[in-house]
Amino acid sequence: MSASCGHHHPSPNAAIPPGLRRALWVALGANATMFAVELAGGWRAGSLALWADAIDFLADAMAYAITLAVLGASLTARLRAARLKALSMAAMGLWVLGSAVSRLGDGEPPLAPLMGSVAVMALITNLGVAWMLYRYREGDANLRSVWLCSRNDAIGNLAVMVAALGVFGTGQAWPDLAVATLMAALGLSAAVSVWRDAARQAAAASSP
Repeated sequence: MSASCGHHHPSPNAAIPPGLRRALWVALGANATMFAVELAGGWRAGSLALWADAIDFLADAMAYAITLAVLGASLTARLRAARLKALSMAAMGLWVLGSAVSRLGDGEPPLAPLMGSVAVMALITNLGVAWMLYRYREGDANLRSVWLCSRNDAIGNLAVMVAALGVFGTGQAWPDLAVATLMAALGLSAAVSVWRDAARQAAAASSP
């Protein structure tokens, strides 16, 4: 999950491993694509858990974009991008939580087969990105964190699959709402963490 991932940024002058830019662009494209797929799948299936998992893909896509940007960007630009990421994650997390509360009295369960199918696609995507970034896992803290993000996000995909099985087995919506609430809460926690990290870095940069 994004909440367990670091958000450190390498020095603009750090050596760039061969092939890293291309790998990060591929990871960015894969995560952005799955963000759109999970949003559409969540709407079609009526699944808040898919929408909550989409937050992870949005967060990771922005993390890869930030990582690409900071390969040659200033600290000010990095902190601005980090704050934008935190605000975006918080907005989506609050939206999912609000939607979950509004559906508490709605007994209409989501479409479990579609839910599970999209979750499997998401799991394959995260495992593929983790495999691609595996060679860079011994780099600086930022490179380690982006690899760990993809590896840990597979847990979120498995949670959605469990929710789909729960919906299928019970014929009720509560497994979807429970997983969505948990994942949205983790997304909000990650947003707070990113914002605080940016604030600490800004304070450290401004201190004599």
